[in-house]
Amino acid sequence: MTALSTPAAVDTEPVIPSGRRPYRALEPSRGGRAVRAVLLFLAAVVTLFPFYAMVVLSLKPAGAIVMPDSLLPWPISTEAYERVLGAESVLRWTLNTAVYSIVSVVAVLFLASLAGYAFARKRFPGKEVMFWSFIAMIMVPYHVTLIPSFIVISEAGGVNTYWGLILPTLANAQAVFLMRQFIRSLPDELFEAAMLDGCSEWRMYTTMVLPLIKPILATLGVFVFLWHWNDFLWPLIVGQSSDMRTLTTGLASLNAENAPLNVVLAGSVVAFVPIFMAYLVGQRYFTEGVTMTGVKG
Repeated sequence: MTALSTPAAVDTEPVIPSGRRPYRALEPSRGGRAVRAVLLFLAAVVTLFPFYAMVVLSLKPAGAIVMPDSLLPWPISTEAYERVLGAESVLRWTLNTAVYSIVSVVAVLFLASLAGYAFARKRFPGKEVMFWSFIAMIMVPYHVTLIPSFIVISEAGGVNTYWGLILPTLANAQAVFLMRQFIRSLPDELFEAAMLDGCSEWRMYTTMVLPLIKPILATLGVFVFLWHWNDFLWPLIVGQSSDMRTLTTGLASLNAENAPLNVVLAGSVVAFVPIFMAYLVGQRYFTEGVTMTGVKG
């Protein structure tokens, strides 16, 4: 008796010819890649042109600026920068802006990380109600709270003071929300092991949580620094004296006093450099933080 042979299984997977990648139809053609490159180049030119014009016009000698001839990179003169950097008022404005920005960054990151840790890992009555009530502040326009905040600061004697500039900006709902979401994404096993080892809450926060949230700290640090360095409205109404102006309000006052355009643009370049340097320092953590920050569960 002859045994019936079982037919071999037929492989139904498509065979991809050697030298060809799958999903080739989804890749753009040469013409599509060329169009994309041209569009990206034009977008880069449009984005970078204002910075180019700012730097070139700030290096022009005093006198009338004629467009478009003045956009040529010659002749070059550092007269405007000598005038800006030699002015005591500009140095004072730079110091005020640095104090306002750096102190605010440190305080916002510290308070937001503490609040985010509590909302992410602690259990207490009314936690969710408290958290979402605080997050609801994001929906309130900044200008709505401007006058009440100024009245409170003015009555407390905070006009023309550093603490009057800094204190109202420390309650940052966006920072608390991002901190909470990032800390929630950390493995639960780390916290359970720390609790079994008898680790205190403060030690758990300082030695375990803070090192793990460096990416989001850097990301928020860059954003908070940019926001405070470029802030205009709040420093305008609180820093009313010339000695308490920031760079944004100080440069606006130069423009109102009909200062030469090259001097105003030189001041703008001086104000832009710290922002650019802050991004260069934190760009590695900034990219990592934007990639890793998400919503868990």
